[in-house]
Amino acid sequence: MRFQFLPSPTDSVWYIGGFPLRAYALALIAGILMAAWISARRLAAAGYKADAMFDIALWAVPFGIVGARIYHVITTPEPYFGPGGDPWAAFAIWRGGLGVWGAIALGAVGAAIAARIVKIPLPAMADALAPGIAVGQAIGRLGNWFNEELFGAPTTLPWGLKVSQAAAVRAGYPDGTLFHPTFLYELLWDLAVAGVLVWAGRRWLWGHGQTFFAYMTLYCLGRVWIEALRIDTANHFLGLRLNVWTSIVVGLAGIICFAWSRRRYGGSLILGPGLESQVGGSDDVEPAKVPADRGAEDTGQTASDDAERPPE
Repeated sequence: MRFQFLPSPTDSVWYIGGFPLRAYALALIAGILMAAWISARRLAAAGYKADAMFDIALWAVPFGIVGARIYHVITTPEPYFGPGGDPWAAFAIWRGGLGVWGAIALGAVGAAIAARIVKIPLPAMADALAPGIAVGQAIGRLGNWFNEELFGAPTTLPWGLKVSQAAAVRAGYPDGTLFHPTFLYELLWDLAVAGVLVWAGRRWLWGHGQTFFAYMTLYCLGRVWIEALRIDTANHFLGLRLNVWTSIVVGLAGIICFAWSRRRYGGSLILGPGLESQVGGSDDVEPAKVPADRGAEDTGQTASDDAERPPE
């Protein structure tokens, strides 16, 4: 039987003993847990304590969720403060509406606080977190599928998304219209970004924030064309959606920061106490820097093959 369209879930809320289990919340929780697990493994591989991830999450996750909601409300204020809007709905996160840029901005503040507490250099922490963040975002996008939101323009492609009549009418189209599943596009893009970060980070020893800066650039590259397909309500500036402009600015910032870090540090890693002894380091708090085989200046240090191997 030929594949004709991508269906939408019929239910997004399940009740257990009168308690609602919302698919959107479950997707967010699953994404956070997977991101934390991947990041903990990468921290351990870099010579830091894996359980430091609990302290990081304790600060970064709440800050990130609050920032994501604030960004969404600021950039899409009409449902909350426009004509007929409900200001209290701004607190109803379970209905959807989280802006990744706010999550990154305030989440970074939380991570910076955590970095000082657990005594991990912020660039090393960011590099460990980047692939996990991408995977977590991919899982979180499943919540948009269950909520029938953030889909794109109509399409005749065989993987077009079929939504309920209410969702189609709400978007201004007749029942039966198929739409670009932009949440699926971003899900696949995020997984690809995570794979590239891990592979390239190992291949060229991306350290000193380079893996995170590459994440910023690659994520924004995909977000530009995916955002351009979406038809949900959004504010525009000079003919483009505000999120497109944000993606362009953040992506360019990622390129500049990556180039600066690469020029300054070359291919090298900031190792934690668990690995610095392998490169002749002392017990000082200052982490060891491992030069790459190529593309970095000779620092006079030598390292074992295990010490030069970047986090998985």
